[in-house]
Amino acid sequence: MKENLNLALCQCSPVWEDANANHKMFEKHIASVGGNVDVVVLPEMFTTGFTMDPVKIAQPMSGKTVSWMNEQATKHNVTIVGSVVIKDDGNFYNRMIWARPNTPPLHYDKKHLFTFAGEDRFYSAGNKQLIVEIAGWKLASFVCFDLRFPVWCRNSNQNTYDVGLFIASWPKVRSQQWNTLLRARAIENQAYVVAVNRVGKDGNNIDYNGDSQLIDTLGNVLVHEMETENIKVVTLNKTHLQNTRSQFPFLKEADPYLLVGSPVNDAFKNAS
Repeated sequence: MKENLNLALCQCSPVWEDANANHKMFEKHIASVGGNVDVVVLPEMFTTGFTMDPVKIAQPMSGKTVSWMNEQATKHNVTIVGSVVIKDDGNFYNRMIWARPNTPPLHYDKKHLFTFAGEDRFYSAGNKQLIVEIAGWKLASFVCFDLRFPVWCRNSNQNTYDVGLFIASWPKVRSQQWNTLLRARAIENQAYVVAVNRVGKDGNNIDYNGDSQLIDTLGNVLVHEMETENIKVVTLNKTHLQNTRSQFPFLKEADPYLLVGSPVNDAFKNAS
């Protein structure tokens, strides 16, 4: 495992349902940090905002946005992750894409759809978790509403992840829950939590205040960005991670339901 993993958190305000405009905006951000970081993290539905009109804006995996992500990843020698509205085999997905240099992309389909906003009426839910290995670090993939479900986010001693990566369009009105749950996920899983949320106002007149952050394995908030658009580079440290787990080996005491052979852990798929 690389001693330090560097991530760029892109807390931005996507242009509503305009993929081309968002490609241009994020190109500038990626260029400003590309080559100096290992992973660039974009928000949920970064090309459109949190839209419930997938028929209008969905793209296939072979479409322009995934191709753009692959090109940017290769050009800047960096992994780029963010979610996109994808049409696949007749279904629409809120799909978290991992674009890596000169390598086919990986993806995670959002498991917990936000029924309060009707997301379940327009999108299909995923049923497989994804851990991506980068420079020896294992990063688990989660999208927005997944945060409220600790069993789905649960680490395990048999298939441990080092970083819980959450991307979101989490509204300002529920920011207290966002902040509380992020810390809880870090503490209970003895993992770093990296969270990227959007800012601004979307096409439905909903306000977002960001609250993008880095939380360490003990629940300490190391970085917390609010309100403004910015790109923040954060560093995760291997020694801190390992010391926490060796000093407090709580993962070994996970409930039996979460051990090998359980419905939860059978869903995990490693990728490298």
